[in-house]
Amino acid sequence: MTKIAFIGAGSIEFTKNLLGDILGFDELKTATISLHDINPERLDTAERLAHYVAKELGASPAVETHLDRRAALEGASYVVNVVQIGGHKATLLDFDIPRKYGVKQTIADSHSIGGIFRALRTIPFMLDLARDMEAVCPGALLLNYTNPMSMLCWSVFAATSVPIVGLCHSVQYTTEQISGYAGVPYEEVTYLGAGINHVAWILKFEHQGRDVYPLLRQAYEAGRIPPEDSVRAELFNRLGYYVTESSEHNAEYSAHFIPHAGQIEKFHVPIDEYIRRSEANMTEAEDIRAELLAGKPLEIERSNEYASLIIHSMETGQPRVIYGNVCNDKLIDNLPEGCCVEVPCLVDHNGIQPTRIGLLPPQLAGMSRLHIAVQELTVKAALEGRREYVHQAAMLDPLVAASMPLDQIWAMVDELIAAHGSALRW
Repeated sequence: MTKIAFIGAGSIEFTKNLLGDILGFDELKTATISLHDINPERLDTAERLAHYVAKELGASPAVETHLDRRAALEGASYVVNVVQIGGHKATLLDFDIPRKYGVKQTIADSHSIGGIFRALRTIPFMLDLARDMEAVCPGALLLNYTNPMSMLCWSVFAATSVPIVGLCHSVQYTTEQISGYAGVPYEEVTYLGAGINHVAWILKFEHQGRDVYPLLRQAYEAGRIPPEDSVRAELFNRLGYYVTESSEHNAEYSAHFIPHAGQIEKFHVPIDEYIRRSEANMTEAEDIRAELLAGKPLEIERSNEYASLIIHSMETGQPRVIYGNVCNDKLIDNLPEGCCVEVPCLVDHNGIQPTRIGLLPPQLAGMSRLHIAVQELTVKAALEGRREYVHQAAMLDPLVAASMPLDQIWAMVDELIAAHGSALRW
């Protein structure tokens, strides 16, 4: 019987969506669902949620709950990771300390200084999880949803034997959005994307064999791209391709928006956006728990996440194409070997099979390499305990470099290291 372990099952909204997707497949309705969280109340909520979703979908899974992670992993075929190490308190540190030094951020979970420190406190967890998997469920596939995606996956490639694919929804959301901007039906478009997570690019975008990019250009010139997506629209205007993560993310991935006078207002950049989201997330689990205890109905509908599609295809052999974050093993020639890249992947009984892309357009490869340099130093800092690599990663980050001189970068990094303390395991 297929066993699927959820690590960080207390991320209730995510767990609800993924359970609904998985148990919606007839072939997976009797799977074993193993739920793990370190918070007993959230784990109890996840268990109640699993039984509710199963009942609504006419499924009969075996539901296990475990406070012990290794017990949850025992015999699993698939491991879904949705943890957030450090929670809201660590998130505030990642915003508040850089702000003192003049670095304003929007999301701070994947790139720039916030992404660096989220990686440094999460990579030790990823390695512990991988070692547990090697011991009690060797060969199981790790489906990672936790950010910073590229750095976490890279650490697993570099230091373990665990097969891993990083999953994001940016490609799905972006292609749906730009279909709307261009005025073509989303269900009729085909596309090809590639790059690195959150800085991947839609290389081909077609409707019934016709290039849709001219229609997107018309939408841009006519002002039909919404103000909240104006950062990506500007990058499209300058680089010729649409990037696959939101404008609020890409505003902090670049040196060209946040640090310069008037640009935050001009491009509608939502500074401190993730703090607001994190505060909302803290009450979300409580709200869902209250609804479950009160017997109120919850909406269960299929999401656009890839996890259930991968599991179903590997179990049944039904071929599908998903976008996955995988090791760059001769997939994109003008990005470094061994880094984490996001490319289309065929999935069937043979598992995850990435697509070779070849060369990215040089301007897109250049944008990606800016971030890969930071990612490499951060991963090495975590794996080797090299403090100087953290300073150098921050030094190379585009937003940080545009915001302050070197002595302040060093001071900011030192303060962040001290504030996060033992969470970095140094």
